[in-house]
Amino acid sequence: MSPRSKWKGPFVDEAVKAIVDGAKIYSRRSTILTDFVGFMVQIHNGKTFLGVKITEDMVGHKFGEFACTRKIKNLRKSSGASNQGKGATPGKGGGAKKK
Repeated sequence: MSPRSKWKGPFVDEAVKAIVDGAKIYSRRSTILTDFVGFMVQIHNGKTFLGVKITEDMVGHKFGEFACTRKIKNLRKSSGASNQGKGATPGKGGGAKKK
């Protein structure tokens, strides 16, 4: 299942074709070829470069699939039981000041 027709072949940017170990890659849309297996590359995520080692399982995928562009937020709410060891005493401190 290829998004491009077979006669065109996989898309690889010209700058990526001459890849060397430790290269910085801006082209997230380029397809990973078998020639790239074993290389350690730096893939641009829009802000910084993330180090990725190319393996055989990655062949046929795009470089951009392996460099996340969004921050992962921890949305889990902490319960009161997990904060007991943090020095917080229930009922003291954290409230509004009384006159």
